[in-house]
Amino acid sequence: MSKSKLEYIWLDGYTPTANMRSKTKVVNNFSGKIEDCPDWSFDGSSTQQAEGNSSDCILKPVSIYPDPTRESGYLVMTEVLNPDGTAHVSNSRSTIDDDDNDFWFGFEQEYFIMDSETQLPLGFPMGGYPGPQGMYYCSVGGKNTHGRELVEIHSDLCLEAGLNFEGINQEVASGQWEFQIFAKGAKNAGDQTWVARYLLDRLTEDYGYYIEYHPKPIKGDWNGSGMHANFSNNTLRTCGDKATYEKICEAFRPLTKEHIEVYGEFNDQRLTGLHETQSIHEFSFGISDRGASIRIPIGTVESGWKGWLEDRRPASNADPYKVAARIVKTVKSA
Repeated sequence: MSKSKLEYIWLDGYTPTANMRSKTKVVNNFSGKIEDCPDWSFDGSSTQQAEGNSSDCILKPVSIYPDPTRESGYLVMTEVLNPDGTAHVSNSRSTIDDDDNDFWFGFEQEYFIMDSETQLPLGFPMGGYPGPQGMYYCSVGGKNTHGRELVEIHSDLCLEAGLNFEGINQEVASGQWEFQIFAKGAKNAGDQTWVARYLLDRLTEDYGYYIEYHPKPIKGDWNGSGMHANFSNNTLRTCGDKATYEKICEAFRPLTKEHIEVYGEFNDQRLTGLHETQSIHEFSFGISDRGASIRIPIGTVESGWKGWLEDRRPASNADPYKVAARIVKTVKSA
């Protein structure tokens, strides 16, 4: 009889920023298929998802990936349900209206690698600052590059897990990095981004580091961390019409407040109008404009207005499910 370890991953009920939780279920003769993952339960009173006198919440498996760190192991992304089978109020995945996978998303996840002892980003000296940003972006060499070993291992783990992992680069501040995930289907993109985060967070346990997703952990003249959302649907991919693109972009303008509400906590500290951002109080779009709320990529224009858009406002700590749900709803209303 063979045994497999299934790591069930879910989002807790903390607001406005949810945390990942996980626990291991050992099963016999597992097929490796999502339909053979049983529902499970957990104590919601310990995760701000239930009261103590009725604490059971249900974990419903929604996607599965090989666990690259465990022999005969699997990573199981789940949704949280109430005992009656309805979506729990914390279940942001269930709010995405994209069952036909018309929407494709590419998330650019930025983050800082923090030293657990100093609680500073890698490369930051105690009681001071490293050189100003400028030499860190896509840098090479030990003077300006910090954390590459962890980042490279993380990318390998994501690839071994079967995630559609598209790249890595050091960002503009010391110890700041980015990875990219792309998937067809908004829910699928959210699943893969959360699992990539999970693998990154778990990896830091071996290094004495932790990952800081706060969009502006270092105050001052430093870029913050975002999670730029590149998105398209069949219309954007095929229309070949500038006016259609402008109409969709304009649909975002009156809904700025609704988007900002789900684009991450403390995002006002990052969206200042400086450091390649538009002000949180303004909305704009433009071709190849990294200071706009929504950037129209030059590749889209050069392809005859067939491609995608990039919403540059989501913060690094935003929930990709909530971001995708809001973008899908706005585009469908255009």
